[in-house]
Amino acid sequence: MTRTRRPVALFLMLSSLHWLASSDEVPAVNSRGAPKRPVLQPKETAPPQVTYTLKNLKGEVCVRASLGVEFVVRENKKKYYFNLDPRSTQATGNCRNQKSVLSFVFAGGNLEFTFIKDGDVSYVRTITGLLIPAPTCKNCQNKTYIGIVDHEKLFSAKNGLSFQCKSETTLILSDNLRLKLVPLQIQAFDLAGGAFGKEVECWEDYNKRMIPIVLGAVAAAICLIAILTYVLVREHRGRGYEQL
Repeated sequence: MTRTRRPVALFLMLSSLHWLASSDEVPAVNSRGAPKRPVLQPKETAPPQVTYTLKNLKGEVCVRASLGVEFVVRENKKKYYFNLDPRSTQATGNCRNQKSVLSFVFAGGNLEFTFIKDGDVSYVRTITGLLIPAPTCKNCQNKTYIGIVDHEKLFSAKNGLSFQCKSETTLILSDNLRLKLVPLQIQAFDLAGGAFGKEVECWEDYNKRMIPIVLGAVAAAICLIAILTYVLVREHRGRGYEQL
């Protein structure tokens, strides 16, 4: 979070230069009338899940993302929420052989994913977020929230496969700005026919799926041990009676 205008101006200037330099830019839709700023909500609700696609100059789908996006703002020890509205969001960006950028542009904010292809694996290296919401009260000041997750290997999958996570994914972009993605399926590079490849399951989903199986197996093993113990004890007592 910052209260000064310099970081905001710098962020917007760099973003503008990036898109101007991109040869694969998908132009944003012009909104009618004055743009409305994001309105923070005191209560959390599930964000709508929408599928976004980005095409290269050949008209081929180069990035595909199906997700629900929620911004979480922490201010004065309180939490406020803003769900990305697909009706007022434009997916834009560019695709290259080793690097692709997918950006969600909306009035009062921006969310950008940078994909990297490294050998036979692709992943998200950088996520940047910008949110300029309307004040939360009548006399509250205007505030801007900026955050970034950089130099990471998020949502990693082999080429031709998609990363999927039905569980909630929370990313800390800054001290006062968090990002929740739920559910999530995402893929850049090597999309056959523009469709998602076979899913790579996240650890959270794997644990949720495996824990009941493991607990069930443990319970079954305990029951089997109890039954065998009972049978052996009963057989041992029966032999003792025969000797008498």
